Amino acid sequence: MLRYSESLKLSIISRCVNENESYRAAGRPYGIDHSTVRRWVARYKAHGAVGITKKKLKHYDADFKLSVLQRMWEDGLSYRQTAVLFNIHGSQCIPDWEKCYEIGGIDALTPRRRRKPRSMPEPPVPKEPDVPQSDEAKSREELLAELNYLRMENAYLKKLKGLNARTTSAQKAQIVQALRPLYPFDEVLKLAGLARSTFYYRQKRSSLTSRYAALKEKVKAIFEAHKGRYGYRRVTAAIRQLGQKVNHKTVQRLMTEMGLKSLVRPKKYRSYKGGAGQVAPDLLQRQFTAHGANQKWVTDVTEFHVSGEKLYLSPVMDLFNGEIVAFETATRPDFKLVESMVTKALSRLGNNERPILHSDQGWQYKMPVYQRRLRTHNITQSMSRKGNCLDNAAMESFFAVLKSEFFYLSRFDTIQSLRDGLSDYIHYYNHHRIKLKLKGLSPVQYRTQSLLS
Repeated sequence: MLRYSESLKLSIISRCVNENESYRAAGRPYGIDHSTVRRWVARYKAHGAVGITKKKLKHYDADFKLSVLQRMWEDGLSYRQTAVLFNIHGSQCIPDWEKCYEIGGIDALTPRRRRKPRSMPEPPVPKEPDVPQSDEAKSREELLAELNYLRMENAYLKKLKGLNARTTSAQKAQIVQALRPLYPFDEVLKLAGLARSTFYYRQKRSSLTSRYAALKEKVKAIFEAHKGRYGYRRVTAAIRQLGQKVNHKTVQRLMTEMGLKSLVRPKKYRSYKGGAGQVAPDLLQRQFTAHGANQKWVTDVTEFHVSGEKLYLSPVMDLFNGEIVAFETATRPDFKLVESMVTKALSRLGNNERPILHSDQGWQYKMPVYQRRLRTHNITQSMSRKGNCLDNAAMESFFAVLKSEFFYLSRFDTIQSLRDGLSDYIHYYNHHRIKLKLKGLSPVQYRTQSLLS
């Protein structure tokens, strides 16, 4: 591992803090990764020059380790943020502390010194087996104590029934709490093999986790409302829209605990390079962004198969906010499908709005009647290169989202049920489905906010 001088660290930090230089640019002349520079700056801001000084290997006591873990759990911090907060050089030790505590409680956090034995230990002398005392020789108090212990042991094993072989300390603490009013506390702890400090920590931990109960319900409600289409990032953005501040890692952990995982398949995209178009030039040039509404539109046609029949969808998307401006469905991919879609889209335009309408080189978009319709309304036509789906990637991406979040997750018996479902989903996509690149807003919310600002 490379060692850097304190003067070099301070000069790089000064470039980032005082000159507002990026982490990557500040570390590039010295061959230092931007993540290392970001860590130095964070330590400097938190602890000053002390945070970047070299430290000898330090052994932390159990109380300090426990306080670090409790602060991390309560504030929902990452390992790196926790290390910066407590000025611990190297965040790799914190997950080790957490794992040890989960297994053995606070006793497992106590540092143990490794000493070399001075001499070979003497082999233990085998003890003679104790001859069990007969019940007749035992007193009444001894018999009652033995009976009480057996009852306690039986009750503990019944509670333990159904749990796996590797019972966690949290489960043991739960069992001890249930048996505590019935049997002596110390004996139940001894039977469970649980330290007293671990039991009390688990009690406190369970009360802390209960504060996430309301957040769990909110996460589950948002996840189910969107039918499993949201991952933890969109769920976090939806919760923040409700006015609650929450860390995305907390949401991710809670969703993992509840077994909630996005059902959307991973996106794939393929490419094919063909010749240039002959009807209209590619004016978009893969610039799939716009500074205002109704400046750049894209369109295409996609196909669905249901019960041996086909349904075709022709939408128009505004690249300003990804909103579906208009769409049309039909059981045949004829020109009437595209013509009806264009009519609906043009009705949304104002008097001075003249967008670029981009498409692939489908036969519908090459027809003279289609081109005359666009020229009549002063709409500029743009077309992708032949066989190159990347030139219309924004529309292809919408089709992938539509089929992943709606078509593949549902079952349709008739074409009409699919048509109704498409209408409902596109309304949901425009008005309710948030996008992270739109500041956590839906397309319609983003358009409305831009008009008000």
